[in-house]
Amino acid sequence: MNTETGEFQKMVVLIDADNTQLTKLEAVLHEVSAYGRIVVKKAYGNWKKRLLAKWEDEIKRLAIKAEQQFDYVAGKNTTDIAIVIDAMDLLNTEMYDAFVIVSSDSDFTPLAVRLKESGIYVIGVGEKKTPEAFCSACDDFIYLEYLDSSENDRKPQIQKEKKSTKSGKRNDEPVKFHLEYFDADIAEIHNLVRIAYEKFQDDDGFTPLTAAGNYIKRVKPEFNTKTYGFSKLSDMIKAFPELYEMKRYSSGNSSIFVYRCR
Repeated sequence: MNTETGEFQKMVVLIDADNTQLTKLEAVLHEVSAYGRIVVKKAYGNWKKRLLAKWEDEIKRLAIKAEQQFDYVAGKNTTDIAIVIDAMDLLNTEMYDAFVIVSSDSDFTPLAVRLKESGIYVIGVGEKKTPEAFCSACDDFIYLEYLDSSENDRKPQIQKEKKSTKSGKRNDEPVKFHLEYFDADIAEIHNLVRIAYEKFQDDDGFTPLTAAGNYIKRVKPEFNTKTYGFSKLSDMIKAFPELYEMKRYSSGNSSIFVYRCR
């Protein structure tokens, strides 16, 4: 763990495809990336099953390694035991700070307990139906349902004054916009900036711009502000005063930028 930032330097994410929802997968990665750097991402399932047929495109897009597990006996799968075996192998390398188990299955309770006993920080991710035993065995547990509701709330409104009408009179009624009115690519970045604001803000309600930049790079490694016409992330934040308020503090010979969402 990075003692300066409080973030984990090496995280493992193990996904039980039989007991989670594909539509929540990207939101899960966005959420857990706030804890630190994900270095292992694996999804387990019998990909020959019709129920998992839609997973291929998404796990390719999110750069998740697919682990094939055949059902040796009808009505039972080997996903759980495969995740446990891999988790213990990864634990024994002594390379990782935190494990994320994405499943609503209580069978992972002993695994969570064992990982914690070894000094590993354990994050569980599952639905509200997840048994209390598994939730309690984790250091932190994230409910998928809350990820959905917060994703919808992360699209802030922007208010601008309308231009003068043909009669020459100014119409001051505000026009409300949502992020979906932006180009899709930059709208995604605005969304990540807002998530970072929610995760890393201080007691005054401001978030260091460096924390936001680091978070965005973890979620979207190819991120470069020049792609969107800005030399620095601070220039992008300044370009959207309707969305953000930014402050600058001097610290020796350097400057610290912080922002908050409107």
